[in-house]
Amino acid sequence: MDAWDTPKKNVRPTRQVTVVLNPASGRGEGRKCRAQLEAALANAVNRTEQRPTTWKIVETAKSGDGTVLAREAAEQGAEVVAAAGGDGTLGEVLNGLAGSTAHLGLIPLGTGNDFARQVGIPRNLSSAVDILMCGVPQPVDLGRTHDRWFINVAGCGFDAVVAQRVNSGFRFLKGTNAYIAAVLHSLMHFKPVSMRLTIDGEVHTLRAMLCAVANAGFYGGGMHIAPDAQINDGLFDLCLLQEAGTLEFLRAFPQVFRGTHVTHPKVTMLRGKHILIETDPPTPLLVDGDLCGVTPVEFLLYPSAIHVLGPYPPAPFPAGKG
Repeated sequence: MDAWDTPKKNVRPTRQVTVVLNPASGRGEGRKCRAQLEAALANAVNRTEQRPTTWKIVETAKSGDGTVLAREAAEQGAEVVAAAGGDGTLGEVLNGLAGSTAHLGLIPLGTGNDFARQVGIPRNLSSAVDILMCGVPQPVDLGRTHDRWFINVAGCGFDAVVAQRVNSGFRFLKGTNAYIAAVLHSLMHFKPVSMRLTIDGEVHTLRAMLCAVANAGFYGGGMHIAPDAQINDGLFDLCLLQEAGTLEFLRAFPQVFRGTHVTHPKVTMLRGKHILIETDPPTPLLVDGDLCGVTPVEFLLYPSAIHVLGPYPPAPFPAGKG
């Protein structure tokens, strides 16, 4: 049902909703859910007592399509543009909407769904669509790096190496299991790097395994990397893991899923708005789950740069719960 699905006439202005669906998300979950998604959208429109709403679904076919489709939808007057897929789809749609007045929606169909976890949008399709149609738009900060916007977490070092390994060799696993397998494999080859961080003008130097620059709290399929992160506080939360031996790392690693790793002596948590990371040697950069160049890299935070539809009642998004 690609045409606009229009409810009964009303004198109030009609709201346009465009859903950008990635059929390949979640190992093909997006493709399987197309009919169910259409039914959920139609049912939600029929049940809502708010403004009359029209909707349509557009599908991505290749990497980068989400950005193009989202930008076109906003230019054509869509008030809401939703990413139906995983964190990668969300990142693409976000980059098509940044700077527009359209609200960002989310229907989690991916393997990790870390940002959905942060803001309390459930995996249940009907419930997620209800939030899309009746949720409350709330201001959310955005980060920017390498000419790209991000809403969740960016990082360099070991986490980016793990992501490379997930993408190249563990596609048969899903979510957390894929990341755990990639972590164990990557530990055999990874070497810490010399890192120089400049955070709002203050310089830190160390030997480190990773530096995660977090706008939200979760990444890697449920790792609670920044448990105190707030997506509307105007600050990045940085998680630095200093050089650690393999056995020490393996003993401490499970703590990241509970967010208790922050008390480990090799972990340092910092905050700032303007981050510059330089490493020797250069190390890969991970941005909202996608590899995006190498260091050196600069991060800038833009407060309340987009509005995201979240659960009712209207209240500031809390830090997500695991």
